[in-house]
Parts: sequence; C-alpha cells; structure tokens
Amino acid sequence: MIIDGMYAYYTLAVTKKQPVTSATIGALMHFLIALGVLSYVQNYLYVIPLALGSWVGTYLVVKREQKPRI
Repeated sequence: MIIDGMYAYYTLAVTKKQPVTSATIGALMHFLIALGVLSYVQNYLYVIPLALGSWVGTYLVVKREQKPRI
C-alpha cells in the first residue's frame, strides 16, 4: 500500500517536472522494494547501486524534460 501511494506521488512529481522530488521518491520506492529482495539475498550492499541508479536516472530524465524544446 505504501509503495503504491509512493508510485502515485512519483508519477505526479514526474508529470509536474520536479526532478529532485521525483528522483527521491523513485529511489525510496526502489529501496523499499529492495528490502523484500534482501530477505533472500542477505547482502545489503546491493541496495546502494539500486537507489543511486534510480535517483540519478529519474533526475536526469525529468531535468531533461524541463528544458523547452525547439
């Protein structure tokens, strides 16, 4: 339920072209999803590249969409 709510807020932030907000929410969503995966893998270091990749990827895409197109 929490992740679904975050996903809705993430979608709103992306459509409003808010790069920091959408990137942070996206990284937090992936972090929470990773907690379930970690119960199987048991190596918490896997969360670091997952969260960073999510944050950077979302930030770059939304930031690019903020620029006016010619």
